[in-house]
Amino acid sequence: MTTVTLEYCVPCGFRERALDTQEAILSSLEGEIDRFELVMGDHGVFRVEVGDEIVYDKERDTFDVDAIVRDVRAAL
Repeated sequence: MTTVTLEYCVPCGFRERALDTQEAILSSLEGEIDRFELVMGDHGVFRVEVGDEIVYDKERDTFDVDAIVRDVRAAL
């Protein structure tokens, strides 16, 4: 089962960014994903994982929705 997890910081106000990213991923890859989890977090987190592989982390990557979708696709 392929699970994509998007964890975002609630206090930082990243909800809209998370929802936009979720929509982009599901619009492109919905048929290839078994489960999508949206996880509320804190401490500035914004991370996308496919299974156990981190494909995007705001601490190391520049935010680009199209690049995140490509990276999720590559990890599937």
